Amino acid sequence: MTEVIEYDVVVVGAGPVGENVADRARAGGLSAAIVESELVGGECSYWACMPSKALLRPVIARADARRVPGLRQSVQGPLDAAAVLAHRDYYTSHWKDDGQVGWIESIGADLYRGHGRLAGPRRVTVTADDGTVTTLAARHAVAVCTGTRAALPDLPGLADAGPWTSREATSADHVPGRLVVVGGGVVATEMATAWQALGSQVTMLVRGDSLLNRMEPFAGELVADALRETGADVRTGVSVKAVHRQGPTVTVTLGDDSTLEADEILFATGRAPRTDDIGLDTVGLKPGSWLTVDDTLRVEGHDWLYAVGDANHRALLTHQGKYQARIAGAAITARATGVPILETDRWGAHVATADTAAVPQVVFTDPEAASAGLTLAEAERAGHRVRAVDYDMAGVAGAGLYADGYTGRARMIVDLDREILLGVTFVGPGVGELIHSATIAIAGEVPIDRLWHAVPSYPTVSEIWLRLLETYRDQTE
Repeated sequence: MTEVIEYDVVVVGAGPVGENVADRARAGGLSAAIVESELVGGECSYWACMPSKALLRPVIARADARRVPGLRQSVQGPLDAAAVLAHRDYYTSHWKDDGQVGWIESIGADLYRGHGRLAGPRRVTVTADDGTVTTLAARHAVAVCTGTRAALPDLPGLADAGPWTSREATSADHVPGRLVVVGGGVVATEMATAWQALGSQVTMLVRGDSLLNRMEPFAGELVADALRETGADVRTGVSVKAVHRQGPTVTVTLGDDSTLEADEILFATGRAPRTDDIGLDTVGLKPGSWLTVDDTLRVEGHDWLYAVGDANHRALLTHQGKYQARIAGAAITARATGVPILETDRWGAHVATADTAAVPQVVFTDPEAASAGLTLAEAERAGHRVRAVDYDMAGVAGAGLYADGYTGRARMIVDLDREILLGVTFVGPGVGELIHSATIAIAGEVPIDRLWHAVPSYPTVSEIWLRLLETYRDQTE
């Protein structure tokens, strides 16, 4: 008879999301097991957030330095690509997870290495590399935190062409001479920025008519202009029909039957849930599907099953997944310990309200694009009576001091009925560190008349807040 090992909570997936679910469960006094088939620390640590930003940091620092009088002449040479790649390797711990494993041990959770699959309600089997199978039972909850993988289109020749996905783009050990980037979203724009600066000749192929189409339109426009200024070839309104590799050369056939050649091709065309082989069919769910959850992150129709992070398709961002994990961990603990009524009102302790009201994001291009909350189009579709307030960020004294020729734009979306902010977008050098102020204003539902009393320090780029508020006041008087 196979031994069944019991825990209060079993977490499938040991990326940042799964780690945080286990941490919150342990903090609440529950026992926890966490299952991982790859590296502990997940996509973010080894193939996404950390390596991509390690690649981009020298790129952005050099771009900023070139805009500063007295410094620009010292930084006109090329980047030391080998040093940048080594810096990237350091931040991925050279693709070793010893430190992350040690952290799991430090919180008192048990790690099981192997492929985790549901085996009916509250059961998870773990198949190790040697074929050994361990069965885990959850007294209270199973949390699916398996994230997503790159989604590749079904194109002739693509499978044999060895395309890059986000994993290869962030872990490559050489700089390709010519790189085609298919897509116009965050991964596409960030990797185009990084590899163009490292020495590749980048060609971007974008099916739509703009970049970063989930942000305000001006964000994609400014990023596209900047990429072109660095020498990248940004083409919009184009599609790829086929890909063929012969030796070291990739030939890309476009929708109009024209072709172009490259050394590597990166497809950054979306994500798919990693739920195809985790036993969803054993609990009446469709393998490979996104998992629909309520605001406590519990899967609909299953009072013991949670889906946290990218697998639920609410907000595909590491920091948002970690936020969900904190909420789910609190909800699991409350239910396990018999709390009679959960705090499920808007912004309550057991609901992930920010997923729909105050999601922040930073795109680490040059210029950076940062947003929180709703865009104008999203706010209007949701039925809010709103006004968009725009301001040229170059008009702020701190921006001029930050960089000669500072180019950027700011927008805030005001709910005219409640006089609070629903969304804010900043585009410009260094704005990534500015967006949390917007996130606080939106999540806190701070009234406009109170924001007047939040005085920005002079002369910082944060004075953009004063200029936006003044513009709104002038429009309403």
